[in-house]
Amino acid sequence: MRSGAALKGSSETRWIELPPDADQLDFGAAVRAGLGGTPKTLPSQFFYDATGSRLFEEICDLPEYYLTRAEAEILEQAAPDLAANLPDVRAVVELGSGSAVKTETLLRAFERDRPLCYAPIDVSRAALEESVERLEARHPDLEIRPAVAEYEAGLDELREEDLGATLTLWLGSSIGNLRKKHAAAFVGRLAGGMKPEDRLLVGIDLRKDRATLEAAYDDEAGVTARFDLNLLTRINRELGGHFEPGAFRHVVHYDEPTGSVQSFLESQVDQHVRIDALEIEIAFAAGERIHTEDSHKYSREEIDALAAQAGLRLERRYLDRDRRFTLNLFATREAA
Repeated sequence: MRSGAALKGSSETRWIELPPDADQLDFGAAVRAGLGGTPKTLPSQFFYDATGSRLFEEICDLPEYYLTRAEAEILEQAAPDLAANLPDVRAVVELGSGSAVKTETLLRAFERDRPLCYAPIDVSRAALEESVERLEARHPDLEIRPAVAEYEAGLDELREEDLGATLTLWLGSSIGNLRKKHAAAFVGRLAGGMKPEDRLLVGIDLRKDRATLEAAYDDEAGVTARFDLNLLTRINRELGGHFEPGAFRHVVHYDEPTGSVQSFLESQVDQHVRIDALEIEIAFAAGERIHTEDSHKYSREEIDALAAQAGLRLERRYLDRDRRFTLNLFATREAA
């Protein structure tokens, strides 16, 4: 085990804690760099303070936000097939597990006929504690090894424990937050640590019409707008910012050539905003935008290309009834 890792808890639930890199936690440095650049940006990783996490849970229940429902539908249908066709899998590892509510469908299917270990990886200890408590109560025979860590650090630590044949999950279309070349590079790094008996299951949102995509990220009730604007509130609270959130509006645009739904905060007036902790003042022209997030969508051909670039092969693809979303099971090229 690497220095700095901590394992604690019972034999059934053993915690791994790896401190994130300092630069991943430096909100002030990220704000300074992002708002000082051209165009202005703010990193989407900082959406998820307590308020942001609560708002995202609301987003997942919105009628326009089809992604969560579509993926849950696929998991209900695919779980028995995955369990039957992956009889050697003894561990399920999940990247960015969050509440792990959807994951329970898979866990139930796999643990019916085998001892199973579930290893959720998330940077939020609070989210992990909540999900672990629920899983311990509902799945008393499940071995749980939660890791408070960044994706790759957590995976490296778990691989040292030799969990056996592993199914790694990356759900929620989280892959869409990466530019496609970066997504292929990241999946390639995941592939580099896979054994022939391992599998990788990735949730990927599909390209579709502009109206559906833009509505999913700019809902009528304005929940996603509040989620986006909460970044400014967080700057005010944590860095002594003087943003007036009402002087900005949430804007969404689907860029069809790249398949990316782009989110922005647009200044409604000419203004200057002081951020006390950073000792800076930022000028905004009316109509100037802060780029806050990209959500990349894929065609099936782009998913096939992603697999090829990462050194994997697509073994199975599952779709929801409306063919909006897909779960993709990848294997190494050496797999039987």
